[in-house]
Amino acid sequence: MSSPSIDELISLVPTANLIGDRWQEAETSAELPVIDPATEVAIAKIPDSSDADVDRAVRAARAALPSWATLTPRQRSERLMALADALESDLRTMSDLETIDAGHPTGVVSGEITSGADRLRFYAGAGRTLEGRAAGEYAPGYTSMIRREPIGVAGLITPWNYPILTAITKVAPALAAGNTVVLKPSEQTPLTALRFAVLAHEILPAGVLNVVNGRGSTAGAALVTHPDVDIVSLTGGTVTGREVSRLAANSLKRVLLELGGKAPAIVLDDADAAATASALRYSAFWNAGQDCSAATRVIVTPGIYDELLEHLARQVASIAVGDPRDPTTDMGPLTYDAHRDRVLGFIERAVDEGGTVHIGGGRRSGAGYFLEPTIITGVAQSSAIVQSEVFGPVITLHRVPDLDEAVAAANDVEYGLGASVFTHDIGKAMEASRRLDFGTVWINDHGAVSAEMPWGGFKQSGHAKERSIYALEEYTRIKHVMVKLP
Repeated sequence: MSSPSIDELISLVPTANLIGDRWQEAETSAELPVIDPATEVAIAKIPDSSDADVDRAVRAARAALPSWATLTPRQRSERLMALADALESDLRTMSDLETIDAGHPTGVVSGEITSGADRLRFYAGAGRTLEGRAAGEYAPGYTSMIRREPIGVAGLITPWNYPILTAITKVAPALAAGNTVVLKPSEQTPLTALRFAVLAHEILPAGVLNVVNGRGSTAGAALVTHPDVDIVSLTGGTVTGREVSRLAANSLKRVLLELGGKAPAIVLDDADAAATASALRYSAFWNAGQDCSAATRVIVTPGIYDELLEHLARQVASIAVGDPRDPTTDMGPLTYDAHRDRVLGFIERAVDEGGTVHIGGGRRSGAGYFLEPTIITGVAQSSAIVQSEVFGPVITLHRVPDLDEAVAAANDVEYGLGASVFTHDIGKAMEASRRLDFGTVWINDHGAVSAEMPWGGFKQSGHAKERSIYALEEYTRIKHVMVKLP
């Protein structure tokens, strides 16, 4: 069976806003282009929505809230399970859309869709297990009990690096807990969120899931400041997270932030150099390094440094960069032009500051926002490429004398999302995991995730958790009910 053309794929996506029970055009005629990052060609246009469009979506979500919130957990669960089935049935279309929208290679992108279905199913079940403490008599003459209730209307703002998977990661717990949703996908990569809305429109009651397109500075800001939005969840950069917190402060709404990362991978002398290099090949360059958990800083003790660099250089040289529609491609383009140029700027400044490009470092010729996978050595801890989130296919290698210095260097950034330790010494691994100031620590791997385990960072990487039962609890409020006994 031949692959559908881009025009055929785009015809399956309503480039409008889903508000209540119907697809609607925006208040204004302004539009934003959707660019295929592999060709730099505009393939669609979406509405550049205004405050008025956001207001309509919020009012639709508010109107749908009472009936959705009062469904039993089982009834909501059945809708989410049906949505997971619909998503898997649409696997090929969703995968093809994510490839042309975000540049994810066709050989791996289907895993993001099936992971999304898995998360829907997880929350379909988890939503049936929410509970408070046991009822009891904590004051003479009274019985107390705890209720977990939905917070209300959830405004969800999602990024461009994993468009559909991040959207589902937020939508699933919000809906399972009984909230209604207004989703604002990234204007860079809206197509799979809109396709997901097509599927949801056939399964969920009207107004339970609304989707509004537009820029973060306009539609996103309108969602954050809207007085009838009760909770906002953002996945994005740290600067954006600070702005969202500031905008939300006036209405004192709850804010969940999953922000940037600068993940270290500590490699000790007794690690397996070949296996470590293989793990880093994937964890650093998956999705062209556009991953907040990417292993961007490889911190190595002296006994294994040269061997690891040799293995890592071979692994990185083997990464096939090219057309994401080619099943042999390992790494596609970066998602948009300004971001590609930003990453190049980090590489150039690192060289100016005395760093050495060991492999890669440049653009690939021809159309598309492609960069070569890059290893840089010899940069200082204070360098911008070490301290800032680059979010591209670039890693830096650092030599340190011992575990103590490795942990100190790892912690010496403003981020605290993910980190890893490679060693055969379980005592050292456990000690490092205790001392590393990061929300997730992997041992002898980097980047593995599951729906059952929480994800979220410390410091400037944000707060609150995604995935797991902890995320479900984030979308609830706790109410104490106290009954006076006869």
